[in-house]
Amino acid sequence: MKTLLVLRHAKSSWKDLSLADHDRPLNKRGKSDAPKMGTLLKKEDMVPDLIVASTAKRAARTAEIVAENCGYESEIFYTRELYAAWPEAYVEVLSQVTDNHKRVMVVGHNPGMEELVEDLSGEWVRMPTAALAQVELDIELWSELTSETSGNLVNIWRPKELTR
Repeated sequence: MKTLLVLRHAKSSWKDLSLADHDRPLNKRGKSDAPKMGTLLKKEDMVPDLIVASTAKRAARTAEIVAENCGYESEIFYTRELYAAWPEAYVEVLSQVTDNHKRVMVVGHNPGMEELVEDLSGEWVRMPTAALAQVELDIELWSELTSETSGNLVNIWRPKELTR
């Protein structure tokens, strides 16, 4: 059994319209929500063994802030493959993870995140910015992961729903 944590990047800024989409930073709310999700991971005893994030500035920074706040001590793996990716790209990246990792968190973008959770769990959930889904996968090896893999949506957390 493997655990997949699916984290949508925190809220980004549209202040500087000259920036490319890939280069947009977090806004004030994003900088506030990301630490909450890291604290949640620590509190729920769900610190990932590996974090894989999109190279987009807002996703990378979300991953870094969450890692700092949950006690994650390994390197974060950044890949452009997750930038504006569809579920198939997430599955492809995850299927290459080494099997010593039991709990992996991906940090990326919608609509791919919502569709990934739906593909793996059969349940559609709304994933606003900084939302985190926990999916238990009925696989022993990450290389067994396909878009047909059957999983169970264990929980979904949204920053606005967390107690202050």
